[in-house]
Amino acid sequence: MKLSIIFIVVALAMISNVFLLEQSDFFDLSKDITYSSETGYGYDFNTKPQNINNKKPSFYSIDVEDGNYKVTFEIGSDEYDADTTIRTESRRLLVHNLATKKGEFKKLTYVVHKKTPNISDGTKVSLKEREKGILNWDDKLTFEFNGDAPAVKSLSIEKDNKAVTLFLCGDSTVVDQDGEPWASWGQMIPTWFDENVCIANYAESGLTSSTFLGQKRLNKILDMIKPGDYVFVEFGHNDEKDKGDNAGAFLNYATNLRTYISRVKEKQGNVVILSPTARRQFNGGKIVNTHGDYPEAARQVAESEGVYFIDLTTLTTELNEAYGSSLSTKFYVHYPAGAYGEAALKDNTHFNPFGAYEISKCVVMGLKSLDIPFISNLREEWKDFDPRKPDNWEEFRWVESPNIDTIKPDGS
Repeated sequence: MKLSIIFIVVALAMISNVFLLEQSDFFDLSKDITYSSETGYGYDFNTKPQNINNKKPSFYSIDVEDGNYKVTFEIGSDEYDADTTIRTESRRLLVHNLATKKGEFKKLTYVVHKKTPNISDGTKVSLKEREKGILNWDDKLTFEFNGDAPAVKSLSIEKDNKAVTLFLCGDSTVVDQDGEPWASWGQMIPTWFDENVCIANYAESGLTSSTFLGQKRLNKILDMIKPGDYVFVEFGHNDEKDKGDNAGAFLNYATNLRTYISRVKEKQGNVVILSPTARRQFNGGKIVNTHGDYPEAARQVAESEGVYFIDLTTLTTELNEAYGSSLSTKFYVHYPAGAYGEAALKDNTHFNPFGAYEISKCVVMGLKSLDIPFISNLREEWKDFDPRKPDNWEEFRWVESPNIDTIKPDGS
């Protein structure tokens, strides 16, 4: 069962889609404007602007077309010391725990991706039931303003056609998980890149390399991609469970990876193949390879096709082994009964926010090792990361979104 606590949204302002495409628009977020389909913008989910008497999270939505949008946030307050986290759509992390003193303001710019299931040829992405109605796929671009004392004074927004877009294809280890305490690296990685890079996450829980294609998710990506963009492909967890004559790492899986590569290249895009994240399964202090030949098949396809490859299996194996069998639960959804619903949660595949945050760093380090062109667009606050020396979980601070989900994501 999904427990929706209170959704809250912060202010944008009145703009038609056509107007938004032509110039930047500015929004004073102190104005208490409620979102409706008639206004097309405003605070959403019964939330209000923040002030000294209301430091609760809020949500702000605006109706825009599919595409990329450059958004500049003015963060801070004249009334109080602030601590602000900004996420967009289904908990996609942008600003993380930004502290500002009373009277201090900082401006940060990101490019965010908005999508609906509609494809220009008249077809649609076949959404799973759990995706229908969530923020990632609706008609609005939504921002979540959260934190210990959130304060966002204003924002400006404009259509962006210049940023390099990184389209993500994958399963539950990549998707923007909609509810706490679940998380994936795909929804954490946007925080590391500046306004010259946009993350567009099309992954979904339970998918294989085949079902992603069958649901027309790649079709939607190819409908929106421009020359020079990148498509990241990470599958394996669910492909391993496929049965049939063509099932297997070097058969259907490898064939599908080549399909992604050939179709993206037709659009003059680039491909990054990632091997699947390791599961938390230990034997004698070492992680067991539960993926069989799939990591090696991913490597061989990438090498033979001349595309980028990140050995995420090895990087996440090192991450788990650095914490060891017991402490590595801090990366995953392991919580006692009562923490999130009546039942205990014990999952050795799916990450919590800390684990997803650490794995996003593994992906960035994999990109750095490739010397991929857009890696120069990391933000100043980025610090190089060694998965054999992870961050201290006790120092990680995550202010939760109001939406709680006690149902385990599809896939294992």
